Amino acid sequence: MTSAADATDVAEALAPPRRPRRAGAAGWLAVVWGIVGVLLVVAVWEAYKTFGPAEGVVVGGTPGQAGSGFIVLPRTNDRAMPHVWEMAARLFAATSGGTTPPLWVSVLSAALVTLGIAAVGWIIGVVVGAVLGAVMQRWRVVEWGVLPWIVVSQIVPLIAFAPVVNAIGNQIDRDAFPWPQWLSVAIIASYLAFFPVAVGMLRGLASPEGIHLDLMRTYAAGYWTTLLRLRLPAAVPHLIPALRLAAANAVVGAVVAEVSIGMRGGIGRMLIQLAGQASSDPAAPWGPMFGSILLGLVAAGSVALLGVWLKNYRRGEATA
Repeated sequence: MTSAADATDVAEALAPPRRPRRAGAAGWLAVVWGIVGVLLVVAVWEAYKTFGPAEGVVVGGTPGQAGSGFIVLPRTNDRAMPHVWEMAARLFAATSGGTTPPLWVSVLSAALVTLGIAAVGWIIGVVVGAVLGAVMQRWRVVEWGVLPWIVVSQIVPLIAFAPVVNAIGNQIDRDAFPWPQWLSVAIIASYLAFFPVAVGMLRGLASPEGIHLDLMRTYAAGYWTTLLRLRLPAAVPHLIPALRLAAANAVVGAVVAEVSIGMRGGIGRMLIQLAGQASSDPAAPWGPMFGSILLGLVAAGSVALLGVWLKNYRRGEATA
């Protein structure tokens, strides 16, 4: 018969760990350091443009012969390296001509398209990664056989893998059911997103201490009860950083896929289009670049909101 003391011990062992409260000053300090980091990058950019050589730093090649050698530091002329304030001013100028909307409107519209596709890819990657991580934790032989292939999969060049996925999608579209091009982009984004989730889930589910597992066995808790009551709560500190990394990877995968397969409407296609006009409008390509950076911040920030909801389980959180 279970005593009241034993019941209390079980409740304390299974309760979510309490996260110590942090002073509000720590959050503001992180914001300040983030602003300082951005200002430092701007200062380094402008300092190099002011004092760096106009033709960059070239290693090797024939002296006096243009185009020979290997450029290790970029050129600083206005065509190759515009000022930061010129990039900012270009965001508020028309895309082409005086009747089109400002560049930032076009960048925002393209970024929203890419963000939606990246979100679909992130969801697919999270589901696949979570299932793989749970299966590998459940059966060690599966971990031995699958984990090396999961790691190897990440060395495949994405720019070469994307056209293959698009070609398969086109074949399915002809043979079975409609396969929109954005779905190929989402699949490619999920290819980068599933890896950190699978590894984070595997580490997280294996993180409970042996004494807690023995306690669950003592009370005849089955696998699913132990998974839901102990392993998943214990996995949260490992999963939150993995989900943030997966969100950023999904954005990168979506942008690269749009470039590789030539999908219109997204920010990847916009990058290619404006890069082709860089010789006559050098500040324009930086607009979609800033948009891509903003996409990554929004994706990671969205996962941070999930982390706030699960804050009671995040004691001793692992780093991404």
